[in-house]
Amino acid sequence: MSFSTADKRVFYKPMESASVRCCDELTKLTNMIFDGNATLPERDGRIYKRNSSMTPTDSTDASFRAQQYQKGTLSRSQLVPSAFAQFAAWFSEAQAAHVHQPETVCLSTAALPLGGVSSRFVYLKEVDAKGFVIYSNWATSRKASDVRSNPVASLAFWWHEIERQVRVEGAVERLSREESQAYYDLRARGSKVGAWASEQSSVLREEDGEREVLERRVREVEGRFEGMEDGEIPVPDFWGGIRVVPTVVEFWQGRESRLHDRFRYTRVEEGEGEGEWKIERLSP
Repeated sequence: MSFSTADKRVFYKPMESASVRCCDELTKLTNMIFDGNATLPERDGRIYKRNSSMTPTDSTDASFRAQQYQKGTLSRSQLVPSAFAQFAAWFSEAQAAHVHQPETVCLSTAALPLGGVSSRFVYLKEVDAKGFVIYSNWATSRKASDVRSNPVASLAFWWHEIERQVRVEGAVERLSREESQAYYDLRARGSKVGAWASEQSSVLREEDGEREVLERRVREVEGRFEGMEDGEIPVPDFWGGIRVVPTVVEFWQGRESRLHDRFRYTRVEEGEGEGEWKIERLSP
C-alpha cells in the first residue's frame, strides 16, 4: 500500500503479520448453532433454549457477553483537519501495532435500478491526494457491473488489534491506463497472467471442466507472452484501478459498553487539493 504525494507515487509491499488465530468464542457459538439442544444468546441479554417453546432462561455466563473494547479512546483534540492525513496517521498506527494486513478493505457497491448491494474484500493499494485506490477487473466482475450503473462505493476497514474502524463513502472514477500500468508493472508475472486469463465472476461450467477452463486460459496467456520480459506485458484494457473519491470518512474507536467514539469527516468545500472537511462527533 502506498501514500502518494502530488509528484511521486511510491508502492509498498504488504506487511508480514502473525497468523490469524481462531476466536474460541466464535467456534463455541458456531458449534452451538448446529447443536439442536444448544442455548443461544438473544439481544435482550437472556438465553433462549432451542426448542419448540423457546422459553427464556436466566444465565450469568459471561461467555455470551460481547467483548469489551478498552484499547483506546478518540477525542476531537486527537484529530487533524484533513481526513486523508487522519487516515494516514491511523494506518501507520495499525502497521506499528502489527494489525494483520491493514490494507484489507471491504468494498461495497450497489446496482441500479434495484439497488442490490454486493461486498467483497480487496486490497487498498494507494491513497493519494484525491482518494483511495484499488485494482481489479472492470469488465466482467460484479463490482464492474454495479459501478457502471451506479458509480459510487463504500469502503470499510476493520483493525481488530487496535479496535478501530474506518468507513469511506464516495464517487468512483477510473484511473488512466498509464496510472494502472505503473502499478501493473510491479505485480508478479503470475498475477499479470491471471489478470488476462480470468473473466472475473463469469461462470466456469461443470460440463466444460470448471477449473480446467481457467487453467487452459492461463496456459494460453503464458504462451502469448512467452519470451517477453515482465515489464513488457501490457495491462489489459479491462483491468486497472479505480479511485473512491470520498465525500464522507468516519473514524471509529471501540469503547467499553458499546459507547464507542465516532467522528465523521464530511467534505463541505472542494478546491485545490482535498478541499475542506466538517468534523462531527456521532452518537455510538
